[in-house]
Amino acid sequence: MTTLTAREVLPADGTAGTLAGRVWLPQVQGPAVVAVRGDGVFDVSGRFPTVSALCEEENPAQALRATKGERIGDLEAIAANTPPDRRDRQRPWLLAPVDLQALKAAGVTFAVSMLERVIEERARGNPASAETIRKEVTRLVGDDLSRLKPGSAEAMRLKQVLIEQQAWSQYLEVGIGPDAEVFTKAPVLSSVGTGMDAGLHPKSTWNNPEPELVLFVSSRGRIVGAALGNDVNLRDFEGRSALLLSKAKDNNASCAIGPLLRLFDDGFTLEHARRMEISLNVKGPDGFVLNGHSSIGRISRDPTDLVEQTIGPVHQYPDGFVLFLGTMFAPVEDRDTKGQGFTHKRDDVVTISAPQLGRLVNRVRSSDECEPWTFGIGALMKNLAQRKLL
Repeated sequence: MTTLTAREVLPADGTAGTLAGRVWLPQVQGPAVVAVRGDGVFDVSGRFPTVSALCEEENPAQALRATKGERIGDLEAIAANTPPDRRDRQRPWLLAPVDLQALKAAGVTFAVSMLERVIEERARGNPASAETIRKEVTRLVGDDLSRLKPGSAEAMRLKQVLIEQQAWSQYLEVGIGPDAEVFTKAPVLSSVGTGMDAGLHPKSTWNNPEPELVLFVSSRGRIVGAALGNDVNLRDFEGRSALLLSKAKDNNASCAIGPLLRLFDDGFTLEHARRMEISLNVKGPDGFVLNGHSSIGRISRDPTDLVEQTIGPVHQYPDGFVLFLGTMFAPVEDRDTKGQGFTHKRDDVVTISAPQLGRLVNRVRSSDECEPWTFGIGALMKNLAQRKLL
């Protein structure tokens, strides 16, 4: 992993926005909620013990700006100390900017990714069959469903036609039907941040990154900010059976969020997020380079609709939640064998970026090679209590 820099962490406009994060403080053996400003990184844990508590404020951006905090260092030094193989454990390093919030993800929210899920299902996890099936699915469904509103009368007519042609799929159901797919991506506190290793199940041979926008939502269902995310995905596991979704999605270090949380304020709003362009770059140790992108403006379901389908009278989140919005990135570019598409190799470096949110950079390793997750909810509560922050 190359050295992480402040430039990679910060948005294109630097510290002009309201930026929050988390940093591990070796002197207290625990995490601190921080404000990232032009003159340094400031510990604001005395006012906000958790990011969840910050997001519960009536106006989180205003509350963070009004809290001075204690300066703990320069972002440049903290970022450089973050990659595991370059870390001095006596100095602070960056963490994922999320703590007690539930980690949720919406799937099949873009037409292109929906078609790829149908292909995975029909290929039964075998990448060699994917290209033939891709051509057949495109012939039946088409390759541009971006104007089709999920749950609409037109969508239901298409559903009936596909059923009659025996081409219906559970992925088409959540892609164009009335109900969104929303699942739990990973356990609370298990996310890795920028500069960390991202994990793949060691038995997976067909997998890919998923560059996504991650919304931060309060317990009242209010969207308060955003970050970047990599919803690491195992195409072979999920393709074999949708019932393997948890194994395809939830493995050690398989949920990456960062680099910082940008809170909504006058300069960055939900409308900006709706128009966001997210870029993906993968650089392999074999010299392979993959570039991709995801345009939030082409999402099939509005972000507010996805949030409303996640929280409400039938499901509450007392500590709030974060929501991956899905991706339009389709990993179809061949890496080794023609027709088998893309899959990761050990030590790939994945960079997910957007001008408004900075860069989320992760090296890919097997999940059992990544740093084990040991600091859970109990450890956090004990640590905060010892520091008299609760």
